[in-house]
This record gives sequence, structure tokens and C-alpha cells, in this order.
Amino acid sequence: MYTVLDHQFMSQALAEATQALYLSNPNPRVGCVIVKDANIIGRGFTQRVGGAHAEVQALAEAQAKGFALEGSTIYVTLEPCSHTGRTPPCVTALIAAKPALVIVAMSDPNPLVAGKGLEQLRAAGIEVRCGLLQAEAEALNQGFILRMSKGLPWVRLKIAASLDGKTALPNGASQWITGPTARADGHHWRAQACAILTGVGTVKEDNPSLNVRDVKTERQPWRIIVDSKLETPETSKVFQNLHQSGVILVCGKLDTPEKKQSAKAFQARGIEVLSLPNTDGKVDLPKLFAYLAKERAMNEIHVEAGFKLNGSLLRENCVNELLLYYAPFFMGEGIGMANIAPFTALEQRQDWQIIDQAMFGSDMRLRLSRSDS
Repeated sequence: MYTVLDHQFMSQALAEATQALYLSNPNPRVGCVIVKDANIIGRGFTQRVGGAHAEVQALAEAQAKGFALEGSTIYVTLEPCSHTGRTPPCVTALIAAKPALVIVAMSDPNPLVAGKGLEQLRAAGIEVRCGLLQAEAEALNQGFILRMSKGLPWVRLKIAASLDGKTALPNGASQWITGPTARADGHHWRAQACAILTGVGTVKEDNPSLNVRDVKTERQPWRIIVDSKLETPETSKVFQNLHQSGVILVCGKLDTPEKKQSAKAFQARGIEVLSLPNTDGKVDLPKLFAYLAKERAMNEIHVEAGFKLNGSLLRENCVNELLLYYAPFFMGEGIGMANIAPFTALEQRQDWQIIDQAMFGSDMRLRLSRSDS
């Protein structure tokens, strides 16, 4: 069904979509190229929320250059939207352009679209094909797909460790285990996320800013602190630059005058306080991620936390992907990756599969996804 040129042009559309990695949340990352006489006449990728979608940007570029769009072939990495949101439906603009053929990498998992865009194009007499380089398109939008299909975000847990799996010295010191190039790669993954999440213990130990610094981005992710008792120090760096991105403190029960007063003090500074207690009075982690997806439209959550919260997230099956950085030394005594109780049988384990591996200086990065994700 698809030619060598089709593969090449869809690869170009996917390259356009990668330019939206840091930009388009909560919208999906979409790329588009318009081809006529075997030449690309227009390119586009999804802009920030409220801005042009990939198809509209590509159409505008082609028209600005004076190209006639009728009879062209349009390659787009996600089914064109058929509903009105913050912008008009892209399918209407495509139909007006009168292309001969639209090739789509994957259908849209959004129930508001879900094949309707393809149907409208066909009803307008435009030939439509779907499924070219689908796996590559899906890999760009795992969080969006999961949010639309299951009401959950894609949770990526980042850990930097020694060869023997230690993340900090016995006294808690952990800066720095990996080198600057590995840390910069970590910021690349931070920048893709809708939010960066940590626990109050990490805030107390490391006083992180939880922002993106080592890569250029127009958008800073939200910062989320899991803090059952609202013990985050008011002077923490995470509370700086609230105008760039918001902060959410997630606590357990607000069941004492002290906790209620702390919540009011944080809220007075523009910091959100969210109470999501489980039966033990701590934070209900599965409920938190469902809330972030359904109520806050968050696709990806990037976690950089300590071994206690890491263990809780893994035990409660909240993690979809591991981002592990290994530095080439042994630490011996130290704090491990995750606080997980000993197994009584190997069947209790979680199985993970390697997505890829890469070197950053002398540090190695492994990406793994849960086998049932």
C-alpha cells in the first residue's frame, strides 16, 4: 500500500512532530507535511495550546509560498481533529484544500474524534489511508493515548544510581552521581512532561527547583510534591518562580488545626493544596494520577523522588516507564533505588522490557517499560 517515498515523507512528518515534544501539552505531538510533485511544499507541528495544529500550520506555509494545494498528498502523524476545541477542526481546513490523498500514521484515541476525522475526509471524496509508521507515531504520544483510553497519565520514574544500585550515601548525599551530560538528558525528559513529581523527603534533603534548565523550552512543567502531612519547608526552592509554573502540594487528611492552617498559608501564596487521603491517611497515589489525567489533562508525569516514594509507586503499579542512569562505580553502603519489601516468591515481581539504551559520557541510560503497559 505504501511506497518508499510514502515512508520518507511520513518520517519527515514524524520529525516535525518531535518539535512539539516540549511544546504541545496537553495536546498530542503531531507533525504534518504536504507534498506535490514529490516535493514538500508545507510543514507544520502542533503549537502551544490555543495555537495552530500541525495541519493548519503546514497549509498556511504552503499557501504563503504560493503553492496550489488541490491534488496534493498530505502526510499527518495523527488523525485530523473533527471537533471544535480551542481551535476549529483541522479536517475542515483539509477538506477546503482539496488534496487528492491524506495518509495518516494513527487514528485519534480521543473519543471526540476516534475515526470521525477520517470519515469526513472520505465523505468529501478524498482518498484516506491510515497506519503508516503507526508504532513510531504512538511512541511520541504514549501519555496522550493512555489518558484518552484509560484516564491515566504515562508515569516515567527517573533514577540515577551507582553500578550496585545505590542512589545516595548513607547520610543521604546524592549530588552528583551521574555527570553533566546525563543530567542534561534528564532535563530533556523533564521538559516533555506535564508535571515533575517528587516527595517531601527529597525536597528536605536536596532542596530541588524541579524545573527545566539544561534544555531550551518555552513551557515549564507543573511541580507536584507528595507531602502527606504538609511538612514542606516554606523556603524551599520549589516554591520559587510560581509565575512560570504552578505547584501542587498533595497531602493526606486535613484533620488537624495545624494542617488546615498550613494549607491556608500555602494557598495564600498561590500554591495549590490537594487532599487525597488513602485508608491510612497518606496520599492515595492511584487516585492522584487519575485526578491529574482526568481533571488536569496531564499526559506525562516525570518522577524524581527518593527510595520510599519510588517503592510506593512501584508497589501500587503506578509506574509505566523506568529511566535509569547508571554511573560506572560501586558505592557499597548506601540508599537503594526503591523501598520494596522482600519477595516470598519470584512470581511477585514486576517484569520490565528494555526500550533502548544510550551512553552519556561515561554514564549509561536504560529505558524500560512495564511489560503490561
